[in-house]
Amino acid sequence: MIRRCRRITVLSLLLLLLLPVVVTAAPLAERQVLENGLALLVRSSRALPIVSIKVTMQAGSLWEPETRAGLANLTALLLTRGTTTRTAARIDESVDFIGASLSSSAGRDFSEVNLTLLKKDLPQGLELLADVLLQPAFEQGEIARKVQELRAALRKRQEDPGEVAEELFDELVFGNHPYGRPLEGNDASLAAITRDEIVGFYRDHYTPERTFITVVGDVDRGEITGQIRALLGSWPKGKGGVKRATEPKPLQEKIVVKKVDRSVAQANIVLGHQGIRRDHPDFYALTVMNYILGGGGFSSRLVERIRERNGWAYDVSSQFSPGLEPGSFQVVLQTKNETAGQAVQEVVRELRRIREQGVTDQELADAKAHLTGSFPLRLDTNAKLAGLISAVEYYKLGLDYADRYRTLIEGVSKEDILRVARAHLRPEGYVLVVVADQAKAAISE
Repeated sequence: MIRRCRRITVLSLLLLLLLPVVVTAAPLAERQVLENGLALLVRSSRALPIVSIKVTMQAGSLWEPETRAGLANLTALLLTRGTTTRTAARIDESVDFIGASLSSSAGRDFSEVNLTLLKKDLPQGLELLADVLLQPAFEQGEIARKVQELRAALRKRQEDPGEVAEELFDELVFGNHPYGRPLEGNDASLAAITRDEIVGFYRDHYTPERTFITVVGDVDRGEITGQIRALLGSWPKGKGGVKRATEPKPLQEKIVVKKVDRSVAQANIVLGHQGIRRDHPDFYALTVMNYILGGGGFSSRLVERIRERNGWAYDVSSQFSPGLEPGSFQVVLQTKNETAGQAVQEVVRELRRIREQGVTDQELADAKAHLTGSFPLRLDTNAKLAGLISAVEYYKLGLDYADRYRTLIEGVSKEDILRVARAHLRPEGYVLVVVADQAKAAISE
């Protein structure tokens, strides 16, 4: 389940961008850049004596070689598994002693380190954070243990038909691009990664000018800036020149069907194609359109048609997953083997219907009301707010994003919905993956 959890984590961060914050004239955070290029974003929130810190680096799998799939993820995970001054066990003990939480992870677009702690423990926590960032040991024993864990998780994932369907979908949609392969890599690539390669990836990508730190909580901006400058101000800049994967090669306009035979009661289905980058100007119209199509839960068309009207699936949804490069658009559902073919046909019909007929005034109003009204309920912790600020900074949306979002959503018209549906939904050229008992599932090629 590692891959699904990672996907949810990364996508939940992106989905925060689909919802507005309370209208305010102030920017989301105060931003400054230290002398070594390290950017710092601070938002004071005095309601509770808690501080959340998120360190974000341009060090996702977009920057790893194809033959070393999993290198970015492995490097990130090892940051908290020992430094030159602390063993992994000592790091864990230090975190537990102050009642904090400390974690590191990688995604396709970026890697990050997260620290949450009480204000009174901020000096100890910052010192530990700096140690993890500046002096990771990448001890060979820890590397071997982490590789063993990842390989076991990869094997376990093959037992989950939903995970199998997602992995094959990504591979068929994106090919050799990093978006098309498991973040953790595979048995062969993990076995090939050396300690020197991990150290080299860290040296090239974990540099201050490729990093920013978001701090949200009970802090004074001047004080926290001074503390971070004292601990990380000597972090040397990188040499530059690192390259990342470019835009994935578009698929031909044709239908690609992949069937996997499994002895399962439920068919696991993923249907979709390449989508958009996060900076695409159609992002906001697509957000509204997708809410109506399949992103709005029980109020969406796909749920109404496939679940409520026909009773074919308990859960069906659609989503765009934009990133630094074009991500995916996909519809995901589970249904009885015997109704898999009918459910797929209904999904394609709904894609065509929204392209041909657009949406109603009521659907548009309801979607806008939800998207502009539900956000405050989802940013009730410092950690969530730090996630939003970090995403806004990373995807260069501007710290006035909160003030612009409502206008951008409310400005979407029915004509916009029709235009973007025709431009970005491809019912004549998609990838379909079906993991099912194929003898019972009637899926046409």
